[in-house]
Amino acid sequence: MKLVEGISQDGITPEVTRPDPGKVVSGDPVHSTWSREDRDGLYCGMWQTTPGKWRISYAEWEYIYIHSGHSILTDQHGTVTHLKAGDRFIIRPGFDGTWDCVETTLKDYVIVE
Repeated sequence: MKLVEGISQDGITPEVTRPDPGKVVSGDPVHSTWSREDRDGLYCGMWQTTPGKWRISYAEWEYIYIHSGHSILTDQHGTVTHLKAGDRFIIRPGFDGTWDCVETTLKDYVIVE
């Protein structure tokens, strides 16, 4: 194992999934995940979603960097956050709301449970 490793999609076959149908509000979003690290409660890599809207609930902490696209997070109180290329965000445990992908979105993610 390398002790310093770049994060990219190169050489990784993505895991392709969809949100649980009971959580989908609109559309048919498809998620692609290129995992680089998955151990000891730490997960990181790249993730992409196609347009659609679904309900989300965070029990973990996540740092994200948006490479491309446009998504909108809306929390349970109606607060809206736009995610666009170049943006960096932290999503803390306890966030409940929706993820609305307006334009296919690609992000780096680091999740700590």
